[in-house]
Amino acid sequence: MASHTVNFETVTHLLDDSISNLGFESHALKIGWYNDVLPAPLRQPHHEDTLAVVVLSTPDMFERAFLSFMEQGCCQGVSDPIDQCVKHTINSAISQSFPGQKVEVSYDYEMLPSRKPKFLAQTAAHVAGAAYYYQQADVTDHPWGAKKMFGVCIHPRFGGWFAIRALLVFIGVQVGCEITQRSPPDCVPSREARIQLLEDFNLRWQDWNYRDIIAPVQRYSQRQMDYFSTRPAQRPALLQAWGFLQKEEGKGQLEPPASGSLIPHSGHG
Repeated sequence: MASHTVNFETVTHLLDDSISNLGFESHALKIGWYNDVLPAPLRQPHHEDTLAVVVLSTPDMFERAFLSFMEQGCCQGVSDPIDQCVKHTINSAISQSFPGQKVEVSYDYEMLPSRKPKFLAQTAAHVAGAAYYYQQADVTDHPWGAKKMFGVCIHPRFGGWFAIRALLVFIGVQVGCEITQRSPPDCVPSREARIQLLEDFNLRWQDWNYRDIIAPVQRYSQRQMDYFSTRPAQRPALLQAWGFLQKEEGKGQLEPPASGSLIPHSGHG
């Protein structure tokens, strides 16, 4: 493909052209916006004006990208199939749209040697204006005492029916006033609704109700809900039942990484 000057305009347009029809959204930010709200150990080691993009998956991703990925037999090895699909989609978009440009990609499931996440997915989505990150501190005079309540992002169109997948940092690409920070839409403004949201997410997340804290324009399909409702250890068997994975003697089978709680802290499943 023809070479492009890599700047804010080309990054947003080319990335959107590459992944939006597969059920993904991209939202640009400056690294400084992210670093400004975090303590030093959690900041990204890049200049404050470095261009970055946070990538979300929408309800369409499962049918448009994931099932197609499985049908093509692209799933290999023992890592999570959804993670493989997301990585394949993003890597393909980068190589096709930005040849020669160094892009540092961090995925929502990746950890540093310190066991800290490579990036805080919900913080990135909030500062990029993509989805509002509702936390315990956003509830005045909250009723939980010393109990820790994990926060959750809500998308202005999809509610909780989305996921935060990756942070792309365009090394050496710095931006100025052509990109301005905007606050994410506060679509859960009342104290009562915020209490309901955080309690539904922390105490009853398996029943999906927190995702409907606002009326979404689209929810996950029944098949997608069936997939994410299935424990990770049983998902390969479900994919096999759907005809997307074949058992082969002597070949390693897909196995999810060991996990404690399944609560989707990185921004949903």
